[in-house]
Amino acid sequence: METNPYARFLGQVPPWEVIDETAGKLKFLIERLGPRVEEQPAPGKWSARQIICHLADCEIVFAYRLRQALTQDHHVIQPFDQEQWANFYDACDTQTALTVFTAVRDWNVRLISGLGPDHLGKKLTHPERGEMHLAVVVETMAGHDLNHIAQIEAIAGV
Repeated sequence: METNPYARFLGQVPPWEVIDETAGKLKFLIERLGPRVEEQPAPGKWSARQIICHLADCEIVFAYRLRQALTQDHHVIQPFDQEQWANFYDACDTQTALTVFTAVRDWNVRLISGLGPDHLGKKLTHPERGEMHLAVVVETMAGHDLNHIAQIEAIAGV
């Protein structure tokens, strides 16, 4: 498996640019959707609300991964089963999930903006994706954002 399965979404766009703009894009899309935030685009596919809940979960996970990688030698990432986590999304509302995502993303942006090449070059391991540098985690965050923004845009008809 490749180290960043979301690289194709990122292309040549700087990860920092994506990471910095995602919260605002999500807020715009959720406002545009209104009550359609609950509509599933197809059977078995997540609604925009569920995607926002997933992004909030992932941002918490990325916050932990970034900090663990920065403070441990050769940190080993703990994967999680997103489908199992999604089983609890019925208890989550869109605005709370968006608030969590926005707050933790702001915290992560502040951390990432202060990192130098030595930090971004720190090695870590993902059990399913192999050895990588912290910069790949940041790139993964950005590509992951773009993947899910495109899904919400499709639901919103943007």
